[in-house]
Amino acid sequence: TDEIMQQEIRPLVAVDIIEQLHRQFAILSGGRGKDGAPIITFPEFAGFSDIPDEDFLNVVTYLTSIPSLEAASIGFIIIIDRRRDKWSAVKASLTRIAGAFPGNLQLVFVLRPSRFIQRTIADIGIKLYRDDFKMKVPIIMLNSVSDLHGYIDKSQLTRELGGTLEYGHSQWIHHRTAIENFAMTVKTTAQMLQTFGTDLAETELPNDVQCTEELLSAHTDHHSKLKDELKLAVKQGATLLTCIREPVTRSANSKLSPDELENVATVERLLAQLDETEKAFDQFWTKHHLKLEQCLQLRHFEHDFREVKLALDNLMEAQAGFADVGDSVTRVEHLLREQKQLEEKGQEPLEKAQSLALHGEQLIQNNHYAVDSIRPKCVELRRICDDFTNETKKKYDILGKSLELHKQLDKASQWCEAGIYLLASQAVDKCQSQEGAETALVEIEKFLVTAKEHQLSSPKEFYNQFDMILTSEIKANAQRILQKLEDVQEMFDKRQVSLKKLAAKQTRPVQPVAPHPESSPKRASPKITRPA
Repeated sequence: TDEIMQQEIRPLVAVDIIEQLHRQFAILSGGRGKDGAPIITFPEFAGFSDIPDEDFLNVVTYLTSIPSLEAASIGFIIIIDRRRDKWSAVKASLTRIAGAFPGNLQLVFVLRPSRFIQRTIADIGIKLYRDDFKMKVPIIMLNSVSDLHGYIDKSQLTRELGGTLEYGHSQWIHHRTAIENFAMTVKTTAQMLQTFGTDLAETELPNDVQCTEELLSAHTDHHSKLKDELKLAVKQGATLLTCIREPVTRSANSKLSPDELENVATVERLLAQLDETEKAFDQFWTKHHLKLEQCLQLRHFEHDFREVKLALDNLMEAQAGFADVGDSVTRVEHLLREQKQLEEKGQEPLEKAQSLALHGEQLIQNNHYAVDSIRPKCVELRRICDDFTNETKKKYDILGKSLELHKQLDKASQWCEAGIYLLASQAVDKCQSQEGAETALVEIEKFLVTAKEHQLSSPKEFYNQFDMILTSEIKANAQRILQKLEDVQEMFDKRQVSLKKLAAKQTRPVQPVAPHPESSPKRASPKITRPA
């Protein structure tokens, strides 16, 4: 049923009745009446009465469908040429036309049979049978083409009717089939573009790079093929237009018939329609292609984001593992070298992250459709980069403080050891003399001058300065060294007190005195005198 309905709805085209048209029992030469009415001519045709009704109706219906609606509304002029025929042929022609002509009739001209007897019969017959033809328009019987020229200008009649209108039936069929083929091409092309456009509009964007690339490639190839089809269609229309205009191009004196002018207008209208279709399609394709390209950019951005984010997370995890602040100068220096290596290792992913964030911002500036997806990722990349940089700086600060602390602790410990060694090296017997005591005091005073360079600050200042890195172990070690400093200082204080007492002690020498005789007591002197 659908096929039958489509056949009924679809208008006739030349290719459907090409054989019947070639028989040339009816033609649309392109001539017009004085008021612009289209002229259909029924030339002399020996087997006119043998033409099947369906063939006759199809040809006449097709011919009446060709002129514009404006021209067809004026009414058709029919010329029936039966100069070499009999009255019976005239009667059969009028009867068939009256019963099957689908268009609006204005006039019917009949070139009656030229033989005297047949002419006479025709005159009588037309009077007797006029009402039988059921025509509501005038039927004008003509004796010759000269009479016809009184009604229709020669320029609108073919040479067979004594006119000057150039008409070639084969060329006319060729033009009609070409125009209708071109119209079908335009329609088919428009339908293909519309179908492709619908497919594009309904296409879901892929979620990965590969599928997006494949979709973009497939759509681009299909678009290129359709553009080639469009170019071929435009070329076909331009060639057809040139063929229709060929008589005018060949001779300046030639003029196109009204029907040929309508053919030109039809082709130009089809070309304009094709041009509008192409422009609309190009606009749609530009938007769709941009969306596909932006989709591909987004998928690349998302893929790169995942890779960079993984690298940054590993970097942050490695950095978080650097919690040790070191328990000695050697250990802290090793940690600093490891932190430097981590920082150098992080330069590449950090640069990639910054570059990717910059690329994302450029996509946003270029009015990417996925702004809400791109912007948070750019923010996150920059935040992680800043976190790593800030955390690295913090690590350097902590390790720097730790290094300073352990260097101070080492110096203080070394000072204590040097002080203990100094005290131990001062021999007790040498310090008993004033000179020895003073020498020992000078040595101690010189050593104590270096205390400011090697000793730690006060406990309160010390804890304020290094509180951020004071672990329980470091605090215990610092307290031990502080206590050692106090002990050594106390030792020096005691030694100084002792040495100062020894240096201040004055030793008086004993001088022997010989007694005078007069001062000796009067007693008997021994005989042996011992020395004093």
